[in-house]
Amino acid sequence: MTVHFVGAGPGAADLITVRGLRLVENAAVCLYAGALVPRELLDSAPPEARLVDTANLTLDEIVAEMRTVHADGLDVVRLHSGDTSFFSAVGEQMRRLDALGIPYDLTPGVPAFAAAAATLGRELTLPGVGQTVVLTRVSNNSTAMPPGEDLATLGQSRALLVLHLAVRETARIVDELVPLYGAECPVAVVARASRPDELVVRGRLADLSSLVHDNGIKSVAVIMVGGVLGDETGFCESHLYSPARERAVAD
Repeated sequence: MTVHFVGAGPGAADLITVRGLRLVENAAVCLYAGALVPRELLDSAPPEARLVDTANLTLDEIVAEMRTVHADGLDVVRLHSGDTSFFSAVGEQMRRLDALGIPYDLTPGVPAFAAAAATLGRELTLPGVGQTVVLTRVSNNSTAMPPGEDLATLGQSRALLVLHLAVRETARIVDELVPLYGAECPVAVVARASRPDELVVRGRLADLSSLVHDNGIKSVAVIMVGGVLGDETGFCESHLYSPARERAVAD
């Protein structure tokens, strides 16, 4: 049988993909990431489905659950918040399943940064302003960042930085990025994107720590830093829809 890794989306139950929802609706066993997965989504599982909160389980215990269910000839749905492709800890689970010979597949989900951009009403790649988005995090009580992926290095591009798991490190962010982006660089912090208790704060880079502290933001937040967040009304229009672009003529 198969382990289905499913991106549950950023928080709103209706932001899961159609494919992901169908997998949940037919799940015999569903492993889910604690408070990060909305209860309404779990309610979509069959009444007889076994639901396992993995918030307090180790990797070994999670994989043991998968192995047991697989031995029983059942499929497993493993729900992760956001998308499965980054900061999801899916890679280490797949490595364990490969070693056990247990098949799996992945269904992507709406990532938190995309939900945050929608809340902000922003395209993150404006023509002539910014065409690069860097998704990263700040090392604190977590796995160390690889060499060359520190903020001082990544920030040299002055591209839009989207920082995950970073609200407790705002002082470091300011110290390392102000010399590169400037104190007046616009920032936005979106906490609990797409949820009923969503919170958005905007300001300048120099004030990031106070923005986070004064609004009581402690977790489940995305920090964005970059000029594309500013009051950009004079950006050029995309060549994609320009009348100057050559277009193939249909026969």
